[in-house]
Parts: sequence; structure tokens; C-alpha cells
Amino acid sequence: MRVDNYGQVANAYKMSKARKAEAVSKMNRVNDTVEISSTAKTFQTARTAVANISDIREDKVAKLKAAIEEGTYAVSGKDIADKLVEGYFAV
Repeated sequence: MRVDNYGQVANAYKMSKARKAEAVSKMNRVNDTVEISSTAKTFQTARTAVANISDIREDKVAKLKAAIEEGTYAVSGKDIADKLVEGYFAV
């Protein structure tokens, strides 16, 4: 294998790089634009609204607190058992 012609190979690479740079500079430069659809805007608005809503339903909490304080809050054992079975066995 001959390695004494390294200068010619290096010159070929230099010419190639110069041509690429020249081609890039000659290209018409166009600014990219992005358009967001009205559906996407509506979705983003809804997503923001849901994110700002509390997970706690204050009206239900107030009713339950009042019932507990009055001593009228009662849950049947059957309802508790049903929920346990539903949660553990996913019927």
C-alpha cells in the first residue's frame, strides 16, 4: 500500500469542503414558520384549566365533616366489604 500521496488526498478533501460551503451559501434561506391548529389551542386551554382545578371537592368535604361532627355519618359494613373486594380482586 502506498502512502506517499497523502498530499493529493488531503487536497481532494479540502476541495470537497469548499464546494459544500459554497453550495450552502447559495441556497435560498427561508424562515420556517409554525402554525398551531385551533384544536390544539383548545386542548391546551382545557389542559391548563384542569391542571389548575383542585382535586378536593370542597362541597363534599364540608358535608362529610358536618355529618361526622353531628354523629350522623354512617357507612354500612357491606359497602366497605364490597369496596375491599372490588379493590383487591378487580371483579
